[in-house]
Amino acid sequence: MKKLKYGAVTLLFATAGLFLAACSTSSSPNKATTSKTETTKDASSFTYAISGNPASLNPINTSDRWGLTVTNMIYSPLVAIETDGTQKNVLADSIEAAKDGLSVTVKLKQTIKWSDGEKLTADDVVFTYTQKAKKENGNADKLWIGGKPITIQKVDDYTVKFILPEPSAAAINNIATETFIIPKHIYKDVADFSVKELPVAPVGTGPYKLKTYKTGEYLAFEANKTYFGGTPAIKNVTLRIIESNDTAKVALQKGEVDAAVVLPSAISDLDSHDITVYPYSETRVGYLGLNTKSDALTNVKVRQAVLYALDKSELNQAAYLNKKYYSTPNSFLPPTNPFATESVNTYKTNAQKSKALLAEAGVSDLKLNIGFSATDPAQTVQATLIQQQLKKAGITVTLEGGDGTAIFSELKKPGSTKYNLFLGGYIMGNDPDLYAALFKTGGSSNYFQTNNAKTDQLFDKAAVETDPTKRKALYDQLQKEVADDARIYPIVDNKKILAVNNRIANVKKANLVPIYTFEDLSKLTIK
Repeated sequence: MKKLKYGAVTLLFATAGLFLAACSTSSSPNKATTSKTETTKDASSFTYAISGNPASLNPINTSDRWGLTVTNMIYSPLVAIETDGTQKNVLADSIEAAKDGLSVTVKLKQTIKWSDGEKLTADDVVFTYTQKAKKENGNADKLWIGGKPITIQKVDDYTVKFILPEPSAAAINNIATETFIIPKHIYKDVADFSVKELPVAPVGTGPYKLKTYKTGEYLAFEANKTYFGGTPAIKNVTLRIIESNDTAKVALQKGEVDAAVVLPSAISDLDSHDITVYPYSETRVGYLGLNTKSDALTNVKVRQAVLYALDKSELNQAAYLNKKYYSTPNSFLPPTNPFATESVNTYKTNAQKSKALLAEAGVSDLKLNIGFSATDPAQTVQATLIQQQLKKAGITVTLEGGDGTAIFSELKKPGSTKYNLFLGGYIMGNDPDLYAALFKTGGSSNYFQTNNAKTDQLFDKAAVETDPTKRKALYDQLQKEVADDARIYPIVDNKKILAVNNRIANVKKANLVPIYTFEDLSKLTIK
C-alpha cells in the first residue's frame, strides 16, 4: 500500500448564512448537447467531479452546495468571512459600521467590471439587495430585523449605505457578507426572482463564465478575461456530475477527472504518485432531524426518547473510521464556533431511559421513517445504524433513501409530515444568528417544522444584543433550549477530503474553503 501525500491547506471560511441539504435534478435554460471539448480533459482544462445538479442557479436564493459552488465561480460578494471570523473585502474597498449600530456604509472598488465589460456600480448592489430582501424570493432571513427589512441606499456611484430598523449586532456582522452581487443592467427586467433559474444568461464578476449546463451530466465554464483577480490560469473548467462516490473515485483513478471528494475508506485505494489528498474542516454539522409536526413526534418526550436511544460515537466511527476525520458536536453549533457551549443535554445513550420516556408519553410500538440521500454513503451507513439503535428501545424505523434535494424540498413545505426523521447537514457561518433560518419559527430552512416561542424570543434578543458577554449568555441559553426541545440530534463535524490529480498545481493558493471547495479557482494551474 502506498502512502498518500497530504497537502498543506490554507483554510478560509467563506460562508455566512448558507444552508446545505442536497442537490436537485432541475433543468437549465443553458442546456445543450455534450461536446467533446467540454467533457474531455486537455492541457487547458480542469475537471471536478460533483455529486449532483445544483438545486438552484439563482444567486438570489441558492443555498445548496453545488448551486453555491457555481455561484462563487460566476459572481462575487462584497465581503467574505475567514475562518477566524475576520472579514475579507472582495468587491468592497471598505466597510464601516456606524457607532450607533444603525447603519453600515460600504465603498466599492472602482475598477471592477462585469464579464460583459460593463462597470460594477452601487446601482448593482442596491438592485441585488433589494431583490434578496423580498421574503417571497426565499433567502431574506438576515436582511430583516424585528419584523422589518433592512434598506439600502445609493450614496454615490461607488458607495452604498445599509440602514437598520434597530441596532443589531448580528446584522452589523453579517449584512455585507456572502450576498453575491448581480448586474442590474442584465437582470432589471426579470419579473420573478423566486425561481431556481433566471431566464437570462449569467453575467458576473467571478473568475469564470458559464458556457453550457447539461442537466445530470456537466457544467462547462470558460475563463472570464475581465476578472478583477487576474485572468484565470486554466482556460476551461468542467463540473462533471457523478452521483456515486465509487464511480467518482474510479474516474479520478483513471484520470477522467482531476478532483473529487472521497471518503476516508477510499484513501488507501489512491496512488500517491498520481493523487494528493487534502482533508480540511468545513465547520459543518451533520445531524438527524426530527419533524416536530409529525403526529408521532409532536410530544417532546417522544422526541427525547428517540435521542436517548442513539449512539453518535458508533454512527461516526462507522461512517468516518478515524477521529482525525471528524469531531463531535454537542449543540446545533459546530464545536469550533466561538459561541458553542457544552452545557446542553447531550442525550448520552440510554435505552432504558428511552423506554421510560415512551411509557410516560403513553406511547408503545412507535413506528417512524427516516429520509436520507441514497447516494451519500455516510448517510446510508448512519441511517441503517439508526434503525438498529432505535430497535433496541422498541422503536421501528423504515428506511426511505432517495434524492436528497427532493427530500428537503418536501420537508420545506409548511406542515409536511412525509418524513418523521431525516439526515442532513449545514454550514452556516460564525454568527449564531445565521442559524435562525433553521431553528426559528418561519425560518427559510426550518425543516424541523419548529414552532417554539421560547427559542424564538432568545434568537430575537441575542441578535440585537450589542454587549458581547450578554450576547454569549443568551446563546448559551438558546443552545440549551434547542437541545431540550429535541428537534435536532447533532452527529458530526466531518472533514471534507478532496483528492486532486498531481497534474494540478497551486491547490493551496486557490484556498480550500467550506461549501465552495475552492475560494478562487483562477489560482489553480496545470503542471
